[in-house]
Amino acid sequence: MAPEEGDGHAVVVHLDTLLRRREMTLAELALRVGVTNVNLSVLKNGRAKAIRFSTLTRICEVLECQPGDILTVRTSLSDEGER
Repeated sequence: MAPEEGDGHAVVVHLDTLLRRREMTLAELALRVGVTNVNLSVLKNGRAKAIRFSTLTRICEVLECQPGDILTVRTSLSDEGER
C-alpha cells in the first residue's frame, strides 16, 4: 500500500517541473487551459481533491505531455524527488 499523508492520498503533482522546463508561467497555462489561476495553483501545490478529465486533457495538450508526466503516486518516502 502506498504511503498516505494527512490528506489521504500519495499522488504527487509535477506541474511546477513541467512549467519550468517549458518556461511557462502558471498564469499563462491557466489562460491557455481555460481555468483560473487559483484552480491550477491548488492542483500544482498538491491540494486538489479531484481534477476533471477534460481539464487534465487540456493541460496535457498545452504542455505536450501525458497524464503520467503530471501525476505520479509516491510508493515510498524516497519518491518525493522531481521527475
